[in-house]
Amino acid sequence: MEKLIQINNVSAGYDGKTVICHVDLTIFERDFLGIIGPNGGGKTTLLKVILGLLKPVSGEITFYSSGMDKKIGYMPQTNQIDKKFPILVSEIILSGLMSEKLNKQEKMQKAIDISRKMGVENILSKPIGSLSGGQLQRVLLARAVINNPLLLILDEPNTYVDKHFEHHFYEYLQEINNETAIILVSHDIGTVVSKVKNIACINETLHYHPGTAIETEWLEEHFACPFDLIGHGAIPHRVLKEHV
Repeated sequence: MEKLIQINNVSAGYDGKTVICHVDLTIFERDFLGIIGPNGGGKTTLLKVILGLLKPVSGEITFYSSGMDKKIGYMPQTNQIDKKFPILVSEIILSGLMSEKLNKQEKMQKAIDISRKMGVENILSKPIGSLSGGQLQRVLLARAVINNPLLLILDEPNTYVDKHFEHHFYEYLQEINNETAIILVSHDIGTVVSKVKNIACINETLHYHPGTAIETEWLEEHFACPFDLIGHGAIPHRVLKEHV
């Protein structure tokens, strides 16, 4: 597979404090990468570097496709959205096309098409403040994929899990992954292991694990926390043991 993004020896942080250190990571076409790590370990910082929202202190990030920085879809945590902001669902979805050279009619048709896939076509005229957590999740995903991105980044998509839509959500991600690389950031290790192709754990430094057959020892070493494995169906849950 061809490379999309190469991160070389990147360190980044805020206010003089380093949060991620000497990170190396390659993102390939049609990859489905799960990023896990403890709170404060650097997951969000790494995302900001990839999205161009944070300049690295050192190291470099290389995009291998022309205009790649404009072809990244981003679905933030729903709890980061100000639901009091006076904006309609249709306007949120259409904002994902700001960089596309389409006329108003073409943009609206794309918004209608993607809203049907997400099951939100009946709420296009509603204000964001009237949405449930599950509806907002669908709207944000529609916004993230409306411009057919080369890379889709999902930041804690289960923040407000819509159980009714959850199966369709991950089913749709598998469909998207046929053409689009995906990065899924989550603290829910069970979900990550069951859905992605490869895993990276970031806890200041980054450790890449090809495949998802992860041993408890690997998790404990790179999470810096002890785990118990509890068998439940096909995928075991990872539960933190008591520790200090």
